[in-house]
Amino acid sequence: MTPPPEHRRAPAAVVLGRTADAIAAATLDEEGAELARTEVAASELSAWVAGVEQMSSPRWVWNDAPRWYGTLLADGVRVARCHDLRLCHAILRDSALVAESAAVRRDARWDAAPHAAEESSAPALFELDDTQSSVGPPGDLDEALAELTRQREAIAGSADPARLRLLLAAESAGALLAEELRAAGVPWDAREHDRILAETLGERPPSGGKPAKLVAAGDRVRAALGDPGASLDSQPKLLRSLHRVGVMVESTSRWELAEQEHPVVAPLLEYKRLSRLLSANGWTWLDEWVSEGRFRPVYVPGGVVTGRWASSGGGALQLPRQLREAVRADPGWKLVVADVAQLEPRVLAAMSSDAALAAAARGRDLYAGIVDSGAVGTRQDAKIAILGAMYGATTGQSGRLVPRLRRAYPRAMGLVDDAARTGEDGGVVSTWLGRTSPPPSGAWSAAQSHATEAEASGADETRARRWARDRGRFTRNFVVQGTAAEWALAWLADLRGRLWALPTVDADHAAPRSGPVFGSRAHLAFYLHDEVIVHTPAELADAAARAVTDAAAAAGRLLFGDFPVDFRLDVRVSDTALKD
Repeated sequence: MTPPPEHRRAPAAVVLGRTADAIAAATLDEEGAELARTEVAASELSAWVAGVEQMSSPRWVWNDAPRWYGTLLADGVRVARCHDLRLCHAILRDSALVAESAAVRRDARWDAAPHAAEESSAPALFELDDTQSSVGPPGDLDEALAELTRQREAIAGSADPARLRLLLAAESAGALLAEELRAAGVPWDAREHDRILAETLGERPPSGGKPAKLVAAGDRVRAALGDPGASLDSQPKLLRSLHRVGVMVESTSRWELAEQEHPVVAPLLEYKRLSRLLSANGWTWLDEWVSEGRFRPVYVPGGVVTGRWASSGGGALQLPRQLREAVRADPGWKLVVADVAQLEPRVLAAMSSDAALAAAARGRDLYAGIVDSGAVGTRQDAKIAILGAMYGATTGQSGRLVPRLRRAYPRAMGLVDDAARTGEDGGVVSTWLGRTSPPPSGAWSAAQSHATEAEASGADETRARRWARDRGRFTRNFVVQGTAAEWALAWLADLRGRLWALPTVDADHAAPRSGPVFGSRAHLAFYLHDEVIVHTPAELADAAARAVTDAAAAAGRLLFGDFPVDFRLDVRVSDTALKD
């Protein structure tokens, strides 16, 4: 469908909105001035967008990418760029770089997340915002134009417009990618998945109960606890059982349990692994989420307060090692599987300009580099110390090792320590590009204030200190995890363009189950924080692997300029996603 004459002026942006029975579109120039408006029948939107995209490849501005882009992809239409008003509003509304007086802070209809956390202590780093509701932001064209104006003004008046523009572009590219990943899907062999489950867990119970091998693992844990009736699936009850046998952990996280020496640790870790597999990717998951050779998860860009992605369906942000053989390329195709070694510590080195930590990471395993520097004695010590520094561990082996890192890498450790102090004092912190942490809740602030009053009890003071430490751990990690998420978005966005530039294959060699846009070309099929999987025609596998590596290097330069930080990739070309 040929665009109407008023759209032949190569607009810089096209804003879309809905009317009662059609789609309204406004074209804008580089300065945001409106050039023209038109209406397009909903049934003709995909053809119209394809025509405008081919003519000028503008930035498409819409209220919420999932409400627009999924339909376009199903009709075979890909766009190069967008500006997602909902996601960008959430960033600008809370960013410390944006002036307090900015109008963008005041229109709650565009909120993608609450203004402040309601928890009694620190917000969880990995919690999906439950405000991504079906109601959604305004869909009217004039409302979208007004919000775009507010956002442009907020950026222009901010303390660092360049960083915010880069962050919003990366976030919006992520919105496109999330829909594309679902449209293409992960190539998945359901029969292999069923075989792995039976081998790992035991045969599928006919009544939906626990399979035999999981039951046996639970019995071994209870035997080590000396408590045949111990509850293993309730963390509070399990913690009490662990404390009774002298395992004084604050959580049942794998890295904290690994620091303990007790006969219960190994069987408990095994039970947790099997239980997680059953609940997250067992037979019920297989029945619901895999069909016609594809797993099509629902990603939620910006679903975590740090900017990390979340998932609202299918558990997209996990791929257990046991199931990686079920991820299989189509005949005549290959998988390029790439993950970044120690992403967050490398990001910490770059954002703190810690040349010593960057040197430890250059061209090698970062933990081995820390050992070679003399800071700690073993690779495991280095890993525990770095994780402890970024997550605020103060007890056990982490508590003993972190001071060594402070001496060896004072700039990096100073950055996270400063972030922790800011959080403990009730302040907010920001990522490299300007995403800002939520302020403390009213309950948190009230608890801190009450603890300083004369009538405060010892329990009040203890609670306030505990909540302050919790918030300090949150802000300590926020700056690193959030900046790592920004690097990953830059990597994905650059890789997306490089893969699109590769040749297509003919129909005889296509993978039609990847959909009309991606069935004939190399494309991203999976993303998990620091890992990507590309599904590619076999003859393009080497070119796709180079694209993955080149995009990682470009992302580092884009964010950190010429600072000599090395983002080391493990890249494999294979028929399955199984790691070595």
